[in-house]
Amino acid sequence: MRHARLDTENPNQRILWEQLLQPPQLLEFDLYHAMAFVAPFVLLKPTVVTVYDLSFMRYPDRLSASRRLYLRWMTSLTCHRAKRITAISHSTAHDLTRLLNVPADKIDVTPLGYDETSHTPRPPHEIETFKRRKGLPERFWLFIGTIEPRKNLPNLLEAYAKLMPSERLPLILGGGAGWGIEAVNEAISRLKLSDSVRLVGFIPSEELPLWYNSAEAFVYPSVFEGFGLPVLEAMACGTPVLTSNVSSLPEVAQGAGLCLPPNDIDVWATSLKQAAKDSAWRAEARHNGIEQAKRFNWKTTAQLTLESYQKACSS
Repeated sequence: MRHARLDTENPNQRILWEQLLQPPQLLEFDLYHAMAFVAPFVLLKPTVVTVYDLSFMRYPDRLSASRRLYLRWMTSLTCHRAKRITAISHSTAHDLTRLLNVPADKIDVTPLGYDETSHTPRPPHEIETFKRRKGLPERFWLFIGTIEPRKNLPNLLEAYAKLMPSERLPLILGGGAGWGIEAVNEAISRLKLSDSVRLVGFIPSEELPLWYNSAEAFVYPSVFEGFGLPVLEAMACGTPVLTSNVSSLPEVAQGAGLCLPPNDIDVWATSLKQAAKDSAWRAEARHNGIEQAKRFNWKTTAQLTLESYQKACSS
């Protein structure tokens, strides 16, 4: 294993490493796997590239103009030059053919998995201990994800505000602050929800299973996801899920939770009310979510990736 001497978290240094400094060090290999969108321009061996989503095209405001143009140009070039493309959902595969004109027969869908040792239903005493330590209410709804526009939180808050105070559970929003968090803060203030909506910031990965287990339902109204890993993790923990019926999210939650139109505020309000009142639905969603989550595991991801390698080397 070799490590870059540059800070590849910095976009400019990453590009320098990818395109100029890394290729001369690749002396003996059979196949190159570009793990995130872009491969070196000069590369003589077969290439497989992984594409997670095309958010840089669907939501271009997230990036600087130069970074956006580089990603769009080089992702397209890499995908057309690569022997195979691995996409983490059928939704991403569809975007590749629609937005970048990548031939569908070059794309292998390799869904993600989750940590089956930690993302499991936890015993009640462990959940109660965690709730007391964090000062959490007995019942609450939970969102986890970067706080940014495509997560669609202002619409969730509008739906939440339509409920009578007696119909609501406290709503906890967990995740780092992305661009556009001002719209979420504005909605909380305008709708007078500061007493019942709580932003807790970034949640460490080791705590995530207990947050999921502690919530009565997990709400994820995102309008665009390459996969939707938090939905899978919540289901694996036995938490009922309400999510959107667009992008990749129905692939993950199919037949388990409620998949709702992301911009239909009335439907979200009605569904939140159901999630709070209907214990039979919660029990069914819990069971179905655990069973659905079993369809996704890293062993399958690895096997599908290996098959993609084999296709690349034999074509």
